[in-house]
Amino acid sequence: MQGSSEFEQLQITIPTGDVAYIKAGHGEPVVYLHHSWGSPGALPFHHNLIATGFSTTIPDMPGWGGSTRPVWARDVRDIAILIGIAIDTLGLGPVTLIGAGFGGYVAAELATMSPSRIARLVLMGAVGLYPDEGEILDQMMLSHRQYIQESFRDRQTYVEHFGEEPDAQIRTLWDLSREMTARVSWKPYMHNRRLQHLLPNVTCPSLIVYGEKDKVAPRSLAQQFEKILPNAKLELVPNAGHLVEFEEPKVVADLVCEHMRRCS
Repeated sequence: MQGSSEFEQLQITIPTGDVAYIKAGHGEPVVYLHHSWGSPGALPFHHNLIATGFSTTIPDMPGWGGSTRPVWARDVRDIAILIGIAIDTLGLGPVTLIGAGFGGYVAAELATMSPSRIARLVLMGAVGLYPDEGEILDQMMLSHRQYIQESFRDRQTYVEHFGEEPDAQIRTLWDLSREMTARVSWKPYMHNRRLQHLLPNVTCPSLIVYGEKDKVAPRSLAQQFEKILPNAKLELVPNAGHLVEFEEPKVVADLVCEHMRRCS
């Protein structure tokens, strides 16, 4: 995990091992859960959040990055349970929980299990439901580079973030992350049919953010989350792909901050 001059690199220990995280800012707590390919560290999106007055914590989910791998974990709900324990250990709750892509799947699972830990929910390009239309892009059928490139709106934007040849540290992160992702979300791939029956009990204010050019998570998922969650608002970001917080950091941060203020 890469840090920044404003974000402090820290670590806590929970019963199943260590959880690495970075944190910056003061004020109301925000926890961001990364995509399936791991956390690249603090992004302009996160800097926009702390500049607006929110404390932002970005953990490596257990099994990803610098956090201990729970070798026993075989389900996304296992990771959600551990994230809930980490939030309690950090003394953060209730938090605004932001989940991006696979991290949105984890966030949705946690919300169904521990609603008291979550003041607000933000799902960005989230998976976790079985799509009514279309399919979730199967990253296991592509190379790491192909999958990440498809997650952006176009190849040029991918190159702007990772270059023509990603460095060895990033390639290693992608490789180890894919192995952990396969452990917990291979069968069924990236969804849990129980979620559609459990999410109606999640009554906290929820913001659903998807890119209009998302090629990983079909738009039907955005509409399903909006329909199932009882207190949800959907925002589609023009000209953005699956990685909305990478491509449109100011737009997405403004949406999140507005959501937090409106629902305070």
